[in-house]
Amino acid sequence: MVRDEQPNAKYGQLLDGPVYPQKRWYVLHTKSRQEKALSETLGAMGVVHFLPLVTQARYYGRRKLRVELPLFPGYLFLCGARDEAFAADRTKRVAKVIEVADQERLCRELAQIRRVLEGGGTLDPYPFLKKGARVEVKAGPWRGLQGVVEERARRNRLVLQVDVLGQAASMEIDASLLEPVEENTDVVAV
Repeated sequence: MVRDEQPNAKYGQLLDGPVYPQKRWYVLHTKSRQEKALSETLGAMGVVHFLPLVTQARYYGRRKLRVELPLFPGYLFLCGARDEAFAADRTKRVAKVIEVADQERLCRELAQIRRVLEGGGTLDPYPFLKKGARVEVKAGPWRGLQGVVEERARRNRLVLQVDVLGQAASMEIDASLLEPVEENTDVVAV
């Protein structure tokens, strides 16, 4: 979700060109499950922001529902003056305002994410895993198995990174089934 000065375009020119004059990108680390509420509040305030949302299936008992969730849980991107970032902080939905050193790089990375979302592509949250990272299978028949990542190279996977967050998104038909786990568990080879 992006709020832009151009209401006719879903995302407008927010991420396509140079950073707005007098405005900078800020990453807002939100309190737990406050991304959508903060987005609505910022929209009502007229603050330009970007909250990439993806549709995922969630199971509640035997019911399967499709819900829109933030691609990067706990984060929202704000493009504005420092005063607007502090106004967002005063909503009590923000845990931390993160200043972005490389504005052009973040703009390029968010533009890639936006392009896939606008084009109808499928993005799945994708943990920023490295070789040797401990992981757990979070879905499917092997759910609950834990192991160590041996290799991250896969030919048919496109990973779009947002380095400021230390996270990424993968674009593939099959969703990523791994999530990082704490160090104090037993390891089972995967």
